[in-house]
Amino acid sequence: MVIPMTDVIPIPMELHPDPSADFTLTGSTVLAVSGGAVAEPTATWLAALLRHGTGFALPITVGAAHAGSVIALELGDADPSLGDEGYTLTVRPGSVVIRAATGAGLFHGAETLRQLLPGSVETAGGRGPWTVSGGQIVDRPRYPWRGAMLDVARHFFSVADVERYIDEIALYKINILHLHLTDDQGWRIAINGWPQLTAVGGSTEVGGGTGGYYTQDQYRQIVAYAASRYVTVVPEVDGPGHVNAALASYPELTCSGTAPPLYTGIDVGFSSLCVGKAVTYQFLDEVLGQLAAMTPGSYIAIGGDEAGGTPPEDYTAFIEKAVQTVAAHGKTAVGWAEIAAAPLPSGTIAEYWDTADGGASLERAVQDGVKVVLAPANRCYLDQKYDDNTTLGLVWAGPTSVETAYDWDPTSYGVPAAQVEGVEAPLFSETLTTMADIEQMAFPRLPGIAEIGWSPQSTHDWSSYRLRLAAQAPRWEAMNLDFYRSPEVSWPAG
Repeated sequence: MVIPMTDVIPIPMELHPDPSADFTLTGSTVLAVSGGAVAEPTATWLAALLRHGTGFALPITVGAAHAGSVIALELGDADPSLGDEGYTLTVRPGSVVIRAATGAGLFHGAETLRQLLPGSVETAGGRGPWTVSGGQIVDRPRYPWRGAMLDVARHFFSVADVERYIDEIALYKINILHLHLTDDQGWRIAINGWPQLTAVGGSTEVGGGTGGYYTQDQYRQIVAYAASRYVTVVPEVDGPGHVNAALASYPELTCSGTAPPLYTGIDVGFSSLCVGKAVTYQFLDEVLGQLAAMTPGSYIAIGGDEAGGTPPEDYTAFIEKAVQTVAAHGKTAVGWAEIAAAPLPSGTIAEYWDTADGGASLERAVQDGVKVVLAPANRCYLDQKYDDNTTLGLVWAGPTSVETAYDWDPTSYGVPAAQVEGVEAPLFSETLTTMADIEQMAFPRLPGIAEIGWSPQSTHDWSSYRLRLAAQAPRWEAMNLDFYRSPEVSWPAG
């Protein structure tokens, strides 16, 4: 069966199918790459994927290829209106040509080609034929920020798990991995000069497990792996609340000077750094400075949510200082939308999540003129149950069905278009302990949020989307991705 271009998720901006122009990948196909060193990593990645699935040699040639069957990756000479992440994909009987102005666009185009091949291409020695539907795709994203947040603080996940999740989100053109590294239940990143953060704060997790943490080299490995998939890591160190693991590690960060016990529950809003102490800002500067030095992306997240243990005047003082500290280390601050209670520079990004506050935090962010990432909890929080009968997840903002997660639009929240930076799908891990748990909660809801961030609003239609979503199942099965077979979708028989 040939996969129609209309089955791609996120659905492209323009589709021009041509049933007479199908291309079939064969043992004589070559992969031609032009545009220099920037294009070569995507060519290497794509060739490895296709060789694994088809068993074909698929040699890589540099420059224009004259073979009768070619997949060409061409960097440069692209339509400037497609921006930094757009691409064109043209399929004819003898060729597939992906053209983009940047490496990111080229990679997105290659991920689209992947979706146009049978799902069995994900399996070693998969079954063909390997036919790609003919025509042309012209594509670019709606928003620059298309995020997925992963909480490794409440339950710790290995480097391999994070890298697997990066691969899964990149398939749907997510370009931000917001990594929630610290919380009351665990501190997950080594900081030079503060060894107790991981020795003590990293030693447990929700339910009392052994926890874990990333060395700085492991964190760099995650960042580099994400970059190879054109995903930017945004590390988050939450404050002034959600800090019990840090306080248990260093009692001088408390106002009393007494370390609280380690915490393994899931309540929030009880912990706070001591805002009046100089050591708090030494701690903040060294933690944020080391993270900034290890993070090539432009953003550092400072948290700022649910700080019920911090007096309001102390809260605003802390946030103002945290934003300044991030800027001093050459980065832009990101925080949950509550940070708009403090004065914020125009470049700051506020992430709106708390749909229970009547929109107050969002309204303040809009008034401050900062950029807004929309992650409304009752739509985007992947840690919420699908329905009352699902085992994993919480229900404080849900349940959140697959349709509910898909059937909304960022423009409906009253944010001026110029201030909408994009969307994000957070996944907190109170109830998640394995990679299979992560996949069950993210899939099939994550691709819908990815489509909201990438595709034109005019393309959003639940009745047609649910059919395209069902068509993803064979690929997920071939990837051994443990997705939830929501009864809202008519999944093909496995």
